[in-house]
Amino acid sequence: MKIIVDAFGGDNAPLEIIKGCALAVQESGVDFILTGDEQIIRKTAEENSISLDHIEIVHCDEVITMEDDALSVRKSKKNSSMAVGLRLLNEDSGDAFISAGNSGALCVGATTITGRIKGVKRTAFAPVLPAEQGFFMLLDGGANVDCRPEFLYQFALMGSIYMNRVMGVENPRVGLANVGTEDHKGTEMYQETYKLLKESKLNFIGNVEGRDLPKGAADVVVCDGFTGNLILKTYEGAAAVLMKQIKHMFADSTRGKLAAALVMKDIKAFKVRFDYNTYGGAPILGSSKPVFKAHGDAKANTLNNAIKLIVNYVNAKAIDEISSSL
Repeated sequence: MKIIVDAFGGDNAPLEIIKGCALAVQESGVDFILTGDEQIIRKTAEENSISLDHIEIVHCDEVITMEDDALSVRKSKKNSSMAVGLRLLNEDSGDAFISAGNSGALCVGATTITGRIKGVKRTAFAPVLPAEQGFFMLLDGGANVDCRPEFLYQFALMGSIYMNRVMGVENPRVGLANVGTEDHKGTEMYQETYKLLKESKLNFIGNVEGRDLPKGAADVVVCDGFTGNLILKTYEGAAAVLMKQIKHMFADSTRGKLAAALVMKDIKAFKVRFDYNTYGGAPILGSSKPVFKAHGDAKANTLNNAIKLIVNYVNAKAIDEISSSL
């Protein structure tokens, strides 16, 4: 398997991206194509003693920054590491593509360069988030601010297939994010979506409220991109604050340090459970080829974990199942 990687996407590129690929070569046995400035990639690898075995480099001299417009991947920066990587994927030079760069540009590229699965009306950004027991997929996480009921129905279908085939969840429970559990809650669009999901063959459990998401109320949580992005960013922010407060609680006094020594194993396990690096990346579901988004500040381990998900996604032929289901 060969995976194409945007070497210059994200806050820690290219060093952590190169390190992550080298780690994945050892652990997953895959080959890579890195897109970006070849001279900088080779110099960074040499200075940090990173092997480039099984790693090919395709040179390009532009980078899409977080400040760039989403359409730049198609217009002003066609020779960027992201755009070139997506074109290589579209030309079947690799089996999948991943970038830690601009989310909006990646979603646009996944739709307009690689194209959508036939029948899919909108692609969706679909991060997997930790819960009290297990994890859940949130979609859309921000790609589509304005949605229609049929979009959300397709999100639920694609998310169910991914969670089953890639994450190993048997008969995933689908919940509709809403302001109440009653079937009449929410806007007209959400009420119509509720009807579509209730009449479908999916394992729809009804509306779920935001406070119940961390409890694992559903395996697939469906909403429009505006709502989903608010949930995602709030979730990330709350987790960061919680971990910071726990650190202060144990580090700011002698009593706390003594207590920390007794429960350090449990603290580390808790941190791993609620760390986004555990899952590594999120798929752009609905794209006709496997496209993944890694977190903006992804480090080597984050990328390595994302590669493992990509390998499962490709091997599970989830895109073929989504296509046939539609």
